[in-house]
Amino acid sequence: MQRIFIFFFLTLLLGCHPTTRRDYSIQPIPFTKVHVQDHFWAPRIETNRIVSIPAAFKQCEQTGRLDNFAIAGGLKNGEHRGDYPFDDTDVYKVIEGASYSLLSHPDENLSAYLDSLIHLIAAAQEDDGYLYTCRTNQCTRLIRWMGEERWQKLNSHELYNMGHLYEAAAAHYQATGKRSLLDVALKNADFIHQTFGTREGQKRQPSGHPIIEMALVKLYRITSDEKYLRLAQFFIDETGYGRDGHQLSEYSQDHKPIVEQDEAVGHAVRAGYLYSGVTDVAAIVNNRRYIEAMDHIWHNVVSKKLYLTGGIGSRGMGEGFGDNYELPNHTAYCETCASIANVFWNHRLFLLHGDGRYIDVLERTLYNALLSGVSLRGDRFFYDNPLESIGQHQRQPWFGCACCPGNVTRFMPSLPGYIYAQQGRKVYVNLFVAGQAEIKIENQPIRIVQETDYPWDGQVKISLQLSKPRQFELYIRIPGWAKNQPVPSDLYRFLDSKNESVGITLNGQLLSANKEKGYVHISRRWRDGDIIELTLPMPVRRIITHEAVEDTRGKVALQCGPLVYCAEWSESVDGHVLHYYLPDEQKLNAEFRADLLGGIKTITGEVFAVRSIRGEGAAELESRDFCAIPYAFWANRGPGEMAVWLAREVDAARPVPLQTIASTSKVAVSCGDTIGLNDQFEPKHSGDTSKPFFIWWLRRGTQEWVQYDFVKPETVSKMKVYWLKVDHHDHQFRPPQVWQLLYRRGDKWLPVENSDIYGVEKDRYNIVRFKPIKTRAVRLQAQLQQECSGGILEWRVE
Repeated sequence: MQRIFIFFFLTLLLGCHPTTRRDYSIQPIPFTKVHVQDHFWAPRIETNRIVSIPAAFKQCEQTGRLDNFAIAGGLKNGEHRGDYPFDDTDVYKVIEGASYSLLSHPDENLSAYLDSLIHLIAAAQEDDGYLYTCRTNQCTRLIRWMGEERWQKLNSHELYNMGHLYEAAAAHYQATGKRSLLDVALKNADFIHQTFGTREGQKRQPSGHPIIEMALVKLYRITSDEKYLRLAQFFIDETGYGRDGHQLSEYSQDHKPIVEQDEAVGHAVRAGYLYSGVTDVAAIVNNRRYIEAMDHIWHNVVSKKLYLTGGIGSRGMGEGFGDNYELPNHTAYCETCASIANVFWNHRLFLLHGDGRYIDVLERTLYNALLSGVSLRGDRFFYDNPLESIGQHQRQPWFGCACCPGNVTRFMPSLPGYIYAQQGRKVYVNLFVAGQAEIKIENQPIRIVQETDYPWDGQVKISLQLSKPRQFELYIRIPGWAKNQPVPSDLYRFLDSKNESVGITLNGQLLSANKEKGYVHISRRWRDGDIIELTLPMPVRRIITHEAVEDTRGKVALQCGPLVYCAEWSESVDGHVLHYYLPDEQKLNAEFRADLLGGIKTITGEVFAVRSIRGEGAAELESRDFCAIPYAFWANRGPGEMAVWLAREVDAARPVPLQTIASTSKVAVSCGDTIGLNDQFEPKHSGDTSKPFFIWWLRRGTQEWVQYDFVKPETVSKMKVYWLKVDHHDHQFRPPQVWQLLYRRGDKWLPVENSDIYGVEKDRYNIVRFKPIKTRAVRLQAQLQQECSGGILEWRVE
């Protein structure tokens, strides 16, 4: 069985199959050969195994996701459950994560449980290979998603479901050697191969929601059957042509052929999966146009669309990329799945190009945006990962659309496979994690041992254990943050340039090594017991952004090593942090706290709370003790304020606003979330979505309302509303056709006697004065426009 583990590992992580055919010239060291023994990642990987994976399976059981397979297979009677046609993928993803876990921690009970799930999945597969339980179960309420017939809607997620099936099947086969799920996947893939293609009678369209592209590459590498590779390339090449009547859309990266794209647009997860699949195929077939397109898009992301935390996807509407430099913090989406996709893509680009800058981005994402997606206990998850909050964000045990928890479960056990890589006699040390790895050079075993307390400390000791001296090359990455470059672009920069240099010694002697593509390159005849010691200075660093990023002007962020920091309510005496002002000259210190959040390094010092701003830089300030924690650890102690970016200019701080009738009211709405109406953030214009805002999601041409229920009866005579006006690809929001204000008297809603018109002007408050009324509740009632929805940035009552 161990031979199976080793032989098929590369398919497990990237689909890499050890043959002589063309592929990535650099290959990751199998994670079955990398043993993590640190205090940072090892506990998280174990928590994923004993908490996250069981919890996710339990949710799949309780929410009917497993029953859907049983119903489709005729093993159980009942109605299809769930609100989305892609719920099948949640089962597949957790199976994948559990299979990865089996590779490093064999578990007979878990293996038997997976066998029982695979029995359900196999039963649900239709005779021709089609597998999509909501259609087999004739779930008519999901027709708006999936269409009346197979493949009718590009956004049906049919191919997305099948891609995750292949990923799970590959992992399970490699973990157990059993073909039960693999045979299901291959039968389905053969059916897809017959259905899609360029031959007469076949369908010609892209996948809609990519992942099947890189999943097909995994099947190709397992089976050596080139039809799967050709099918993956077919789906890539179909982007941007609109064949078979489907509409072109930036949302699905289908607005133009992939080789003509040079900007990251649309749904961020779809983009990351597509770019990963394109990079896989490019490496195999040596398609230079693919590679050039990926290089152009990557440069666009890291120079204009990457969050400091490594997250991608700034817009909640569409869950995707915004315009260049559109990086709001409070409403940042940064979906956990998108962070995982970003790691996938950057790792593949490293394997393709051998450049450390891709690992720099990977590491930033890994330690910040991705890790934020799961709680320390491993049983709660973030879907979106904002960089600022007023307490409305909390991790959840599950979601109706539960893609993120399953994705976390499959990523965590594969993490050791990102630490090392190899290209013949070249060995790459990409990440600094205590433990050991077993590699072979010309079939001779070599053990690499890392000793480090990274990311809390920059001291890294690398020891080599060899049976006899051997010539090879060692490439040790020097992180960009240790070279005064937060990211490989001008999007972010350190406020000051530290002169502390990276130190590296070989057997105690200072080493002047060659530097190549972000790595220290050491070529020599290595001997048993050779020791390389790396010193990465980790002072507290201040970071500022490119001036084009509007939301961070006048603000600063903090970083120590690879970790981005945030201020959180728990360390503030009044529970607020958005009013913090941190002048550039304030001294900051790093301090390890074993008693806090399981043991973390904090950043401490003095900060000022801005009580009020009187204009022209004059402000009422109050000195406070300051403590920042790593961003990935926030929201583990309950909801409250949080900020990554702090004011370095007084005017950029937000004094705690005084309570008003509106801010203390209970909010009710006809549909949608209740956030954004009364948070007292001042809009800059009608398109300002950098702070919370309210929308009547997916409603058009309907009569809708929002309502304030006051704490006690109030006499009011004035109201003002700031309308949202946004054009985001498939999502348009406009002021309503007409609207009015009502107040409650007893059990009736009556119109106010207004003296001003009900305005629908943009970029300002629309003020309505009316005859004073005493009431416990007011309601704003709006008739939405026929072709677009509506929303409100702020609604105030006086």
